[in-house]
Amino acid sequence: MKIKDMYNKEIPLISFEIFPPRKETNIESIYNTIDILSSLEPDFISVTYGAGGSNDNKTMEIASIIKNKYNIEALAHLTCITSTKNDIENTLNNLKENNINNILALRGDFPSESYKQNKLEYKYASDLINHIKTKQSFSIGAACYPEGHIECKSIRENLLHLKQKVSMGAEFLITQLFFDNEYFYDFNEKIKEFNINIPISIGIMPVTNKNQLLKMISLCGANLPDKFIRILTKYEYNPEALKEAGIAYATEQIIDLLSYGADGIHIYTMNKPEIAKKILSNISYIRKTNKIS
Repeated sequence: MKIKDMYNKEIPLISFEIFPPRKETNIESIYNTIDILSSLEPDFISVTYGAGGSNDNKTMEIASIIKNKYNIEALAHLTCITSTKNDIENTLNNLKENNINNILALRGDFPSESYKQNKLEYKYASDLINHIKTKQSFSIGAACYPEGHIECKSIRENLLHLKQKVSMGAEFLITQLFFDNEYFYDFNEKIKEFNINIPISIGIMPVTNKNQLLKMISLCGANLPDKFIRILTKYEYNPEALKEAGIAYATEQIIDLLSYGADGIHIYTMNKPEIAKKILSNISYIRKTNKIS
């Protein structure tokens, strides 16, 4: 099933993101994560792509297991910045052969500053989306950035890039993580001015480790509200307390977003399924009574 068609459900979608194990780690290490997440009956599970466009990261294999063994829709991340058109064509053919119908189309990070000077066959995610759209076999998702993309000079520039992705064929969006819902509410109003009217799954990352958090925000530029900083300061040397506080904070965010009328919630699990399980337990009744009008 194509993810774009799932948003017609009466209740908001729930989905998870996982990442392939490191090269030195056996792929079987991810199976327990998928087992637990599948028992939570998500609408789909996304699988991230290798850093710098590396295609030896088992994304395809894991996405195929999710779809063909567990019968859950898989959303395969696909980056393009280091790829040739032939590379992308081969990947699309492999995805189709593995019964994977959904792609999150991303530019990806430059592997080095000097690489930016090279001749690129895909400069933006919109170029990749345009290529995938010609195949008519996939539902295409794209990333969006409620606080603005770290490389954009203004919110307007950020929204113009998003409009281009939608114009090229993106059918649903997944947001970058954020910790203050007001950024999303403001973003959701602004996109209407650009006639962007496709479903959005809202990305939420439960923070259970301070170092992990600092690494993430250094990459994406997310702002930390004072309330969140107090939590980190209070519990940074108490892992169990920080874990519980992080789950509580994410739960509070999600409840607020559901009351706002979110199309979907996308939980960045960091391959810790027990955290996703706890959050879903916290919101199960609220989600079921929060029908999309």
